[in-house]
Amino acid sequence: MMQLRIKRVPTVVSNYQKDEADETAVRSGGCGKNCLRSCCIPGSKLPLYAFKKVSNIENEKDVPEIENKEPPIAFLDSLVLGEWEDRMQRGLFRYDVTACETKVISGEYGFIAQLNEGRHLKKRPTEFRVDKVLQPFDGNKFNFTKVGQEEVLFQFEASEDGEVQFFPKAPIDVENSPSVVAINVSPIEYGHVLLIPRILECLPQRIDHKSFLLALYMAAEAGNPYFRLGYNSLGAFATINHLHFQAYYLAAPFPIEKAPTKKITTLNDGVIISELLKYPVRGLVFEGGNTLQDLSDTVSDACICLQDNNIPYNVLISDCGKRIFLLPQCYAEKQALGEVSSELLDTQVNPAVWEISGHMVLKRRKDYDEASEENAWRLLAEVSLSDERFQEVNALIFEAISGEDDGIENVAEVEERDSEAQSLEKENAVASSSHHAMVAGTQECLVLHLSFSSPELQVWDSLFRAAPICDFTPELSRHPSLSRERREEGRKMLPQRLKKTVTDNPKKLANLIDLINLPSPVREFVGQSQISRLGCFMRVWSYIKENNLQDPNNKNLVNCDEKLRSVLLGKSRVELAALPALIKLHFPKVPK
Repeated sequence: MMQLRIKRVPTVVSNYQKDEADETAVRSGGCGKNCLRSCCIPGSKLPLYAFKKVSNIENEKDVPEIENKEPPIAFLDSLVLGEWEDRMQRGLFRYDVTACETKVISGEYGFIAQLNEGRHLKKRPTEFRVDKVLQPFDGNKFNFTKVGQEEVLFQFEASEDGEVQFFPKAPIDVENSPSVVAINVSPIEYGHVLLIPRILECLPQRIDHKSFLLALYMAAEAGNPYFRLGYNSLGAFATINHLHFQAYYLAAPFPIEKAPTKKITTLNDGVIISELLKYPVRGLVFEGGNTLQDLSDTVSDACICLQDNNIPYNVLISDCGKRIFLLPQCYAEKQALGEVSSELLDTQVNPAVWEISGHMVLKRRKDYDEASEENAWRLLAEVSLSDERFQEVNALIFEAISGEDDGIENVAEVEERDSEAQSLEKENAVASSSHHAMVAGTQECLVLHLSFSSPELQVWDSLFRAAPICDFTPELSRHPSLSRERREEGRKMLPQRLKKTVTDNPKKLANLIDLINLPSPVREFVGQSQISRLGCFMRVWSYIKENNLQDPNNKNLVNCDEKLRSVLLGKSRVELAALPALIKLHFPKVPK
């Protein structure tokens, strides 16, 4: 075991601090707690750090190697840590985290263990349900507008003139709701702070595009690989339902940062998505992007998708904002179902973003003394989704990030269907071949010849409902399960739906049938340089059927051979329902 010492860096302590403390003592009025609510804000001033917006992400070589070089001392780091130490001298923390024992656990990954006895008794208890990721903000419960202004280090906003600026005393702009950096009064490491976006808007704990970009700006502005930001959703051990990110300084690499990854795909905006390998918690890694905004938007879309599907998750922002780990988890769910062993429950460790990243905050001396890589692995393995569930979640994420308004499934949203049509469609769906035909006069599209095998119903139901790409064919009219009346109803119904959908949604139809210049893996698979997204989908499906690649025990699963893996992002097994999203990633995202 290697003992760690708290590693401080030279800090800048602003001259305003003593004067500010005196002013706070003299100022009266409001509720008397000097809080951030309307009762105390009038006349108040807080320091303001105005950062310069970063457009392009710097090359990775510009960031110091995390294990071999001392981190650079950026002004933001010095300001954060200097103000944090000032608050420690004022006695604003519930305990002295610098006195906590910390060590690196022997093993391949170097998990970090900290003994923080009684922290769970000193920090605020959770005041909301843990089975719902999205819950409304409740002003009656604890939120960050109730903290004293002395806990706020500074306001953090974009510079209006594009240059970094620092104002020791700046008014609080109530109308524009400033974002602030405040101390975490129950810290788990040196310099543990909170980034609270637009604090006065009282946003619930849920990621949005604007707030996540702000977190990346903070990471990029810090310019220090030892300063990471983290996020816990509700259900993934966030304890306060008021939007916030956490951040702290730890001069050691996290085990998750050293884990190998396997590239899944590169999006059109340059964002690279990979999958974590040989790590106890399954997750995705996002990096690259033509701009910081591109990277932020992609990860935000993925997080919003998880939120909307009630999937708890954690996020680690690493490497100065260049590398982001997205980690869906299920530990709280397993706890509620009684599926976690009493041995793990007795440790009282709540595996949030820091624990999942490999910084284990232990509450008992026994657990600290007996800490091992095996024990850390066993705990984190309970956090992870199963491989099957992880693939399901990935399918949702890839569908969300590949475009919300051009998906096959989205075409169905505008259609009007009666109950007879729904029943008809659910009984029949799977394509065996395709050919070109003319629809609505001049609109060219692919018309599916449908055969009927119930295991594929889930993936083909959306295609069957998408009127512009379907037609009733002789195979349908001869299908024995349909009565003569039902067949006639179907024949009459389809032309009306075709006409309506083609007329009302030409862009959605175009996204499916327009010919696209193919990337090399798809070009080699289909044997031509151009094809529509739907045509590619059909080729993949035909290949699966012709080569009997469906799992004989579960027709909803496809066992991919080497050729199929080349167009399905290297996956050895996929669900039929995931095919549209995986194939869509090869085609350009349509601007919103």
